[in-house]
Amino acid sequence: MKINTFIKLAVLAIMIVAIVGAETAFAEHHAVKVAQKEGLGSYLTDIKGMTLYNFKKDSPGKSSCEGPCVGNWPLFYQETIDAQDGLAAGDFGTITRADGKKQTTYKGMPLYYFSKDAKPGDTSGQGFKDLWSVAKP
Repeated sequence: MKINTFIKLAVLAIMIVAIVGAETAFAEHHAVKVAQKEGLGSYLTDIKGMTLYNFKKDSPGKSSCEGPCVGNWPLFYQETIDAQDGLAAGDFGTITRADGKKQTTYKGMPLYYFSKDAKPGDTSGQGFKDLWSVAKP
């Protein structure tokens, strides 16, 4: 095999590996997965393991968390979702809120983080003021 042909094949192999790696990184960045915790059971998290929550005052397709509420309960938004752990991608959607921001929904209900959750696996927003709960699959 000529050196020139070998170099071309090596470059092609590197490009294929880079493309496959980029697709995997994209999927992982946009993933939602299921976590388990004793006393809570199964709940949704982002790919880093940060807990996702629902607000009892929301209705399907509409968020009621506005103003200072969003400071404590940051919006979860990913343009596309890679549903993992048996979740269905079709159960995720996007709404445009009254403030113009986009927010990801699960089965129509808006998803949030809790500002006091410091690390993956924290669920300190569960039951907060009897209005917030971990998002259940």
